[in-house]
Order: sequence, then structure tokens, then C-alpha cells
Amino acid sequence: MTAPPPPAALAPRPAETILWTDPQRAEVFRAWLTGIAAAQQLLPDTVRLASADASFRRYFRVDTGIAGTPTRIVMDAPPDKENSDPFVQVAELMAKAGVTAPQVLEWDRPNGFLLLDDLGRQTMLDVIDPARPDASRPLYDQAIDALIRWQLASQPGVLPPYDRALLERELALFPEWYIGRHRGVAIEGKLKERLERSFKLIVESNLASSSVYVHRDFMPRNLMVGHGSTLGVLDFQDAVYGPITYDIASLMRDAFLSWDEEFVLDITVRYWQAARKAGLPVDEDFGAFYRAVEWMGLQRHLKVAGIFARLTLRDGKPRYLADTPRFIAYIRATASRYMELTPLVRVIDEVEGTSPLTGFAYGRV
Repeated sequence: MTAPPPPAALAPRPAETILWTDPQRAEVFRAWLTGIAAAQQLLPDTVRLASADASFRRYFRVDTGIAGTPTRIVMDAPPDKENSDPFVQVAELMAKAGVTAPQVLEWDRPNGFLLLDDLGRQTMLDVIDPARPDASRPLYDQAIDALIRWQLASQPGVLPPYDRALLERELALFPEWYIGRHRGVAIEGKLKERLERSFKLIVESNLASSSVYVHRDFMPRNLMVGHGSTLGVLDFQDAVYGPITYDIASLMRDAFLSWDEEFVLDITVRYWQAARKAGLPVDEDFGAFYRAVEWMGLQRHLKVAGIFARLTLRDGKPRYLADTPRFIAYIRATASRYMELTPLVRVIDEVEGTSPLTGFAYGRV
């Protein structure tokens, strides 16, 4: 008996129906995919869009004829806009570190096409219930395990340094894109002086932390479930060698999810204890370590608010800007903990039209 055809809604789209703004690139892609199809047991006519991210990269999913491995991922990274070399390098580093990450199976370096393992469709963010933090602890324990493995593999001189110049360039995105272009506030006078003073303190705090491998976007949206007791790790191409506080700050002060302070502290303590046990260079005093994590988080929040404004105003991706209130709340609440960052709080109040805080509540935003 012949099996009935799949429902139209579930049927894969042929490669020809994928939207390509550049017909020549589309043709190069089809020729490459057809050329590797036999060796990799791919079914080229099943290619469909899987996702796109904040960069110029796109991801396709393609079926295979391999039992137990139904699909692969193809990365489309135009070489004039995206350099694939760091992705390939970091994927190899992660594999050596014992971290689950996509394996690069084929790489057309001149044209920016990569064939990768498919780590699935379900992210940690998809399965987390923000109303049930206790149920989320096992997933965060798995995230901590992956992070510890990654950091233990660290060696200087392998990845680009997360140095003063890079930290300052990232911070500069906030006044340029968020304050100046998005909010329309001039960067001058007292406001400029307060920002410069606060940024200097933040950078000095960041640089005081010991250096390890830094994923740079280690958050539930980039962690994939369904791999037993491990999580798959994606979006690692921007990895650097820098402050050990960065990735745990990224994990617990997410772009798309907020937790109560009690849960943030609990998971951060769990990471700190695991890192100490593993011999990683975290501060022996948790209070000092947590302060450094918060100040690292400030640098990240300021950078991301600027990036999200740039994605909207320059790149035509307005959905990211909807999450900036979460980052502004992070910045304002964290800076309010520390007297020396009062100038930064005043900048936020002036730009956002808010009133000075009289107390502190981390909470959900």
C-alpha cells in the first residue's frame, strides 16, 4: 500500500521556493548542496528555512537518508558580510572541551556555506517556565556543567582578547545608538561626563577578573535540549578570551527572560561553587565575585541595548528593540546598588524620564 502524502503544512519546501535576494548566490548554493548530497546522504529538494539571527547569517534544514539522523543544518553566511572562520575554530574548541556543539561536516569557505549537525528545534528557553524556578534548576545545572567544561579548556592566545579596547567599543554603542539615535538625546555636557566616568569604572572592574574562554551569548535561547544530560551550545562564533564573570552574567541576566533575585543568586552560587571545585579562577569570596558579575552584566546590558537599537534603526529588525526595557531595568537596578555608579543612574533617569530609585527590587521586569 502506498503511504499517503504528508499534509501540505508539513511538507518540506523545495530549494527553489526559498527566498533569495541574490539569484546568483542561490544558484551557487544549489550547486554546492547538490555536489555534496551523495557523500552526505542529503535530499536537496527538502531544504527549508530553519531560522535567521541578528546577523546576516541564515540557517536551513535539510533531510537526509541516514537512519537516526533525519536532518542536517546548512548555514548561509555571505563571505562579504560574515567571516565563517571563527565559527569553525570555536566549534572545534568546543568539541575538544567536551561541549556538545554542531560538528562542521562540510565547508565551502569561499562562498560561506557550512553543513552542520542538527541539534534539534527545542531551546532551553522553549521549555523553561518562568513561574516555576524550581523546575528549571536541572536545566541550569546542565548549563553550568557545559560552561565549566568550556572554561576549563581555556588557553591564552587562542581566541581574540576581550581587552579594554573591545570593552570600550561595545560600551560606546549605548550612547551612540540607544541614547543618541533611538532616544534623540544629545551626548554632551553633564550627561557625557557622567557616562564617561561610569564607563571607566565598569571597564576597570571587568578587567580585574581572571580570563577564560567566553562564549559571549551564553543564554537559554542558545542552549539546546534533548541531548541526555547535556545541553547543546549554539551561536558561539563571537567567542573571546576574557572575564570569567561574563558568561554567568549572560546566563542569569538574559535578553529574553528575567528571574527573581533569589533564583539568580541561587544559580550564581551553584556556578561559583562548581567553578571553585573545578579549580577555575573565581574569587574566593562570593560577595566579591557577585559584585564582579553584576558589573560585568552592566557592560553587557549597555552594549546589548545599543545593539538592539542599531538592529532596529540600521538593519530594519524592530523586534529586538521590544526587549530593551528589560535591559534598562537591569542597568538601573544594578547601578543603584553601588554609590559610585550614581552618575549612571542619573543618566538613565534623564534619558528614560524616570524618577530616582528610593529602594531596590530586582524582581521580574
